[in-house]
Amino acid sequence: MVLLDSERRHVEVNGAYLKLLGYRREQLIGRPVYEFVVGGPMLSRTEWQRTLRNAQFTGDVRLRCADGGEVAAQWAATVETVTGRRLVLFVALSTSRWGRSFRRTVQWPHRPSALTEREREVVRMMALGSTGPEIADELRISHETVRTHARNAMGKVGARSRAHLVAKAIGEGMILEADGS
Repeated sequence: MVLLDSERRHVEVNGAYLKLLGYRREQLIGRPVYEFVVGGPMLSRTEWQRTLRNAQFTGDVRLRCADGGEVAAQWAATVETVTGRRLVLFVALSTSRWGRSFRRTVQWPHRPSALTEREREVVRMMALGSTGPEIADELRISHETVRTHARNAMGKVGARSRAHLVAKAIGEGMILEADGS
């Protein structure tokens, strides 16, 4: 996952993104993402600003890795305003170091079904960084039940991974309410 500001600069990155590209966090934070896009920016400044008006968007890109190699990535993004600042959360749905052949197709926007109270609770705990076994212990359910709730929630919102599920759930406000209300 990558969090960008409205000027396309890296605000925050997760470990998976760092591992994928091979850079250290301090090499990315504050730098525009398009510096790492093969061929430069995909959109002009005006096109980017127009795209930000959409709540959600998807695409694919080739990124330059620290070792000089390239990786193709399909991504989904959601735009949110947090403490008066417009931020864009990007989640890689699929990656490939061998051309543009991806395992999954991107289907966005997806009309989500309502998550159950328990599914929201599981996704909320995932968003806070809890592991499956930790969630199971906290909720006094089996780890397999946690996995089932996560899988069901992914299906309902059209997510391709747990990271994508968390991003969509946060972006669509599904898990922000306390006590599932």
